[in-house]
Amino acid sequence: MWSFIVALSVLLLFIAAVLCAVRAAQTARTPQGAVGWVVFLLAVPWAGVPLYLFLGHHRFTGYRVARRESERVVQGIKAYSEHIRPAPETLTMNVKPFEAIANLPVLKGNEAKLLVDGEATFAAIFDAIDAAQEYILIQFYIVRADDLGLRLQAKLIEAAKRGVKVRFMTDAVGSYHLPNSYYEDMRDAGIDVVMPSDQRGPKYRFQLNYRNHRKTVVIDGTTGFIGGHNVGDEYLGLDPKFGRWRDTHMRISGPIVSQLQLIFVEDWHWARDEDLLDALNWAAPDVEDNANAVIVATGPGDTTETGSMMFFSAIAAAQERIWLASPYFVPDIDVMTALTNAAMRGVDVRLLVPDVIDHKMPWLAAFAYFDEIMEAGVKVHRYTDGFMHQKAFVVDHTLAAVGTTNLDNRSFRLNFEAMALFFDADIAADVDEMFQVDFENSYELVKPLALQSAFVRYGAPLARLVSPIL
Repeated sequence: MWSFIVALSVLLLFIAAVLCAVRAAQTARTPQGAVGWVVFLLAVPWAGVPLYLFLGHHRFTGYRVARRESERVVQGIKAYSEHIRPAPETLTMNVKPFEAIANLPVLKGNEAKLLVDGEATFAAIFDAIDAAQEYILIQFYIVRADDLGLRLQAKLIEAAKRGVKVRFMTDAVGSYHLPNSYYEDMRDAGIDVVMPSDQRGPKYRFQLNYRNHRKTVVIDGTTGFIGGHNVGDEYLGLDPKFGRWRDTHMRISGPIVSQLQLIFVEDWHWARDEDLLDALNWAAPDVEDNANAVIVATGPGDTTETGSMMFFSAIAAAQERIWLASPYFVPDIDVMTALTNAAMRGVDVRLLVPDVIDHKMPWLAAFAYFDEIMEAGVKVHRYTDGFMHQKAFVVDHTLAAVGTTNLDNRSFRLNFEAMALFFDADIAADVDEMFQVDFENSYELVKPLALQSAFVRYGAPLARLVSPIL
């Protein structure tokens, strides 16, 4: 009897593995991902089936997007934006691909201030919270109940006590260790909090692999913040393991704040099934700096490969140079092809990555890609002054971007991300200056994979093999 039960269990497991393999072949977003899942499921079904149920979905089909559900809002923003669209002759780059990816127009009348590292970032965010008069929208992927997290909590509670409407949201996976008391203390103070236990969505559908990786702060609909920092002491360089934490945020003002706000509304609507559209200010005034900009939000709820396409479009547009910074480099074929093609066209292509290990698998996998791009002429710079976590790029002297999107499979296909793109020479010059300092704190990688340590030499191909399925 026992042997029959075991045999039946094995048969059912194999049938489940075959069914999952067929589904993976039909739905995986890339051929590499499809092959990876099929091989893994059939070779190791006892591990492959449960992992596929949690990690194998590649489209967040249940995600209801505010921009698409409430066309009146999009049309209202676009109507308001018509008089502040830049004249075509003032643009030195074709912005149509970025507008198509964003489903939002490039607008003039914006400004941005780079906030390099945690001290500058959170000083600016705290000042803006203190100055808020009507409402605060705040979302981070990771929030910790450490000193920085408690300081943020205290600032938000103070704002709520003086009558400011505060809405707070974080990712249930990224902030898994954040205690319920952190949320409850804010709720008791009158802050509207999305509790992880209350959220609709992926926990019900074996889709825990999806993460909302965005870091968004909007004050009164007129001031916004976007970038790579989360809320934790390590982002101030206080973790002895990592030392200095090199990251970048951006303080923005002008009409694109309404676009950033719209992304928050989209996420809030999914988490709470609540429409904030009529409760917010959608007329952020233009400013004197008059930079052209757009917020590009990407994620698995989109029907096309928006994350990868954003980088592809930027790389393809480069005529003189494209410099990119990302803590993780596990690109897809399209981005690899774009990078190698740009280098072969004579474009100055530089990639800034950390030398310090944060997550071992993507750190290892990156080495499996370096040889190919280096042979084409891409310069790989490894940052050594602490851990480099920023997500930024600059194209020629025209386009600069800061946000949350990494150059990896997770950001391209599994995370909800956002980048602020500025088509402006002055802001591009600021990002250029930032990169120059970072390059001074880096070394150029020249040693190929074959000459790396045994750990890297043998680990990199294995990590690359696994990366498409994660």
